[in-house]
Amino acid sequence: QLQLVESGGGLVQPGGSLRLSCAASGFTLNYYTIGWFRQAPGKEREGVSCISSSGWGKKFADSVKGRFAISRDAAKNTVYLQMNSLKPEDTAVYYCAALRTSFAAAACALDGYDNWGQGTQVTVSS
Repeated sequence: QLQLVESGGGLVQPGGSLRLSCAASGFTLNYYTIGWFRQAPGKEREGVSCISSSGWGKKFADSVKGRFAISRDAAKNTVYLQMNSLKPEDTAVYYCAALRTSFAAAACALDGYDNWGQGTQVTVSS
């Protein structure tokens, strides 16, 4: 059974950093794109970043470019979202999601995901 579990959220001051983890089970990352999304109260869900099944293709929303990084540890079947220079507007519930693709695909996209984790809260406030 495919499962995604996020962790690493919390309360951080503006300018601070957090690293979110998305632990995957029941499938291998080599056949799946993993995306990070977020949803703030009263707002639509926003695609933040994705990493392709090869691990080489990455994409970022304009709002986080230069501040966030995505990576993965295939041995641990885990994807990470490193968030630096956090702003109050980054406050949201962050979700990871998986999309079946071809083996070691070069690129990823921020739509079409059909398997979701339960989310982890990130609050940026002084």
